[in-house]
Amino acid sequence: MGEMVWRLVVLGAVVAAAVVVSLRRRRVRPAPTQPRGEVPAQLDRADFSAPQSPWLVVVFTSATCATCGDVARKAAVLTSRDVAVQEVEYARDRTLHDKYRIDAVPATVIADADGVTRYGHLGPISATDLWAAMARCRDPQLATPACGDDSDAR
Repeated sequence: MGEMVWRLVVLGAVVAAAVVVSLRRRRVRPAPTQPRGEVPAQLDRADFSAPQSPWLVVVFTSATCATCGDVARKAAVLTSRDVAVQEVEYARDRTLHDKYRIDAVPATVIADADGVTRYGHLGPISATDLWAAMARCRDPQLATPACGDDSDAR
């Protein structure tokens, strides 16, 4: 008889715990869906190297990102008198990642002299595509404000 009472007490405790967990889960609402994976539409050129340069290529990276180094190396080749290139690594430049709400890397941004993003891309990119985007941005005959495909322009 004592064993039966003990089992009922344990069963009651398990049921009570399940009820408490269930009630707590009902109170905690999931966060609303947040947009993710966007490049900034505008950069403050004073935040980056060579603010006087007509063009800026920024590659937001992280040391834990497997493809970031490759994208940063491809972008570095674009460095010239008119094009400043800067890698913004998360651990080293966390304040810039936070300021521009970078939540995915690599994030590549080509900005004009006013800091307006003319091309943006998330993820790995081929050298051909990146260099072609830069060439389109620098082309004075370009009629549109964006230098890339509509899907990449921000």
